[in-house]
This record gives sequence, structure tokens and C-alpha cells, in this order.
Amino acid sequence: MIIVLAGFCIQSQAQRTKYDLADVFVPEYDFLDQDYAGLRVPGGDSTRLNRFFQKIDTLVQFGEGKINILHIGGSHVQADMFSHEVRRNLDAVNGQFQTPRGLIFPYSVAKTNNPSNYKVTYSGDWHTARNVQKNREIPLGMSGIAVYTRDPSAQINILLNPDEILRWEFTQLRLLGYVEDGSDQVRPVLYYNNDTIEGNLDFISKTYLFELPEPDYAFSVGFLQTDTVPHTFIVNGFIPEKETPGIVYHAIGVNGASVPSYLNSEHFEEELPLLNPDLIIFAIGINDAASADFTDEAFRWNYDELIAKIERVNPDCAFIFITNNDSFRRISRRKYSVNKNGQVARTSFYKLAEEHQGAVWDLFSLMGGLSSMQKWQNAGLAQRDKVHFTKNGYLLIGDMFYNALIDYYKTE
Repeated sequence: MIIVLAGFCIQSQAQRTKYDLADVFVPEYDFLDQDYAGLRVPGGDSTRLNRFFQKIDTLVQFGEGKINILHIGGSHVQADMFSHEVRRNLDAVNGQFQTPRGLIFPYSVAKTNNPSNYKVTYSGDWHTARNVQKNREIPLGMSGIAVYTRDPSAQINILLNPDEILRWEFTQLRLLGYVEDGSDQVRPVLYYNNDTIEGNLDFISKTYLFELPEPDYAFSVGFLQTDTVPHTFIVNGFIPEKETPGIVYHAIGVNGASVPSYLNSEHFEEELPLLNPDLIIFAIGINDAASADFTDEAFRWNYDELIAKIERVNPDCAFIFITNNDSFRRISRRKYSVNKNGQVARTSFYKLAEEHQGAVWDLFSLMGGLSSMQKWQNAGLAQRDKVHFTKNGYLLIGDMFYNALIDYYKTE
């Protein structure tokens, strides 16, 4: 049975097996090294990863279980083209279940590039803090970026499914945010059908949970103030929630972020249980390796610290490390030199995967190795800065990663 939902087709859960899941089509390029297309487990211990895929098995065969994947990185992830292509492909695994979108940050409010798969508008006076800043006024949560306001007229509006294909909906909305001074004179409200819904405050997680009377795919949040003293309200993001089985694919990215950037996000560990990830896809490293002082030892030490924070939240979390892409450094207006730190980082990721019973997806080698970014640019897959990809490049990477994930699942 095939179910058609608002313009896109998804397979019923009935009588499915993992072998029903097919790879997505990937164009052929002669510079790709297909020997590195799949996932690798350098330490040979795939216990964590297999435990994760057993949960996928239960979802595919029996339609049971809620699974959270977290993809975390820098600008490659903030743009959400690579990660969203994986999310979109995972609809084949979700089958008939209409899962929520996953963690959302209103990047447009921060006056930076917002993913195209949800639309953000806002009003009022807002300020921004990022984990890449040395000096900032406020602490940060797991998203690594925050917007904050003292303006009682401020409002944030978010529309999911802006292409009018109803892929996501939610029945609960969790606002990751709080009043900086702890005052109860400011409270967020959800504007809904010419009425307001007040959220239930969770003092431990510093979040507000709004209950909707029926599923929806858009929301507007404002802030009611009952005194005349200005108070700062901090917004770290939103999590649309829905009690349904399926895979929810969260993505966290901040332009320019490195591993120390997330270590400097004060409430990272405090907020992470809200996602409780079963699998984390690490894609942090391109900015770490941009430094001339980059070393394997410091890079792995920072990752060890970040992983320790995650394991205190979920000791059974599985890890996939995506190596840095090949990249170049700009040395003058029109002159670039290849960044050989990409090779060093590649080795570091293999060591990290071995130490933490994780898998590696070797994007560096799959691309074609050192200097291959020039070939990607010539093919229209990479931008002129020789660090970032074009939309087609990100979609290609997303499709190849999804295929690696599904192929491992079907053969484990």
C-alpha cells in the first residue's frame, strides 16, 4: 500500500523490511573514489552502531520507536542543505509516519543565513550571541547561537513546509529560552487562532512547553511583560514535538564554529537531554583545521571533551564522524593553496572513531583526496572559496551519505 500525503508519497509500514530501502540515485563523477563510499569502523567494534540500527529495524518492521539523530557542525550544517537532504531521504525509513521537523533556530532573527526549508519572520529589536564570539553578553545552549530581546513588542514567527508540501506538523512546541534575571514578570506566549496559549515552565531545562489543541505547522511567539522594568528574554531555539514513531533529524550549525566553540556553549550538556540523541553525526572540523596551529593532539582532546559531555547524557549514543572535505586557503586575491591539514584531520577522525567505537564516513578520500576541491569546483559542485559547496554539491554529499548509512544498515 502506498499512502499519498499532501503531494508526496510514502510507503506503508505494513510488511516492510530493511531490504525494501533503496539507495538514492547519485550522478557519476570520475574524480570520486568509490572505495570510500561506505561507512568504516576503524576499531572493529560496531556495538554502539549496531544498537542504533536495531532501533531502525524495529521502526521499519514494526512501526515502533522514536529515534533522534543529531547532525552537528559549522557553516556546512547551518545552511542545512547537506543535512536536509539526508533528512528528506530518511522519509523512506519513516514510512507513513509524519514526524516533526526537529530542532529549529530562527537564524533570520540573528541576521544570518536561514535554512530554506522553514521560513522565519520577526518584529521588534533583537540581539545575537554566537559561540564563535570571544566576548558576549549571555551564555549559550546546545544550538551554539541565541537571540535575545528586551523589547516587549518582539515576536518570532516560523512557518514549516514553506513549499506547501505538508511534511511536518507538531502538537507541542518547546521553546528553549528563559528570562536572564529569572523574573516572572516576562512570559512567552503562543499566538493561536486569535488567542494566546501560555507555556508550562520547566525550571530545570529552562524551557517552556506549549500544548496545541490540534496539529499545526506554523507558530508565532511573543513576550508578555507585566512591569515597566526591562528584562532580557533569551531564545536558544524551538523544538516542535509530536508523539509519533519515526526518525527525527536535528541539525545544529553555526558559521565558523569549531569544536572549542561548542565546548564554550555553557548550557550544551544541560539542554542536550531535550533531544536525547541515539546517533550523533559529527561534522565539526573544517574551521579547526583552517588554523596554521592545527594539531592532531589538540583536535582529538577537544573532541574527547565534547564526547564526554554527550556520554553523560546518553552513554549508549552511537557516533559517526564525517571527515573534513578537502579545502584550500586563500593567500591573495586570486591565489589559493591546498590546506594539507585536511589529511591530518582525516587521520584524527579515524583515531576518534576507533577510541569511541564509532564509524567514519571518509568524505575527504571519497571526494578524491588532496586538491580534489578544485575538481569539484570545475564540475560546479564547489564554490570559489574552495571551502564550501554549491547547492548541487551539498545535495550530492547528502545523497552519498544517506546511501552509506542505508547500505551499512542493510549489510550489518
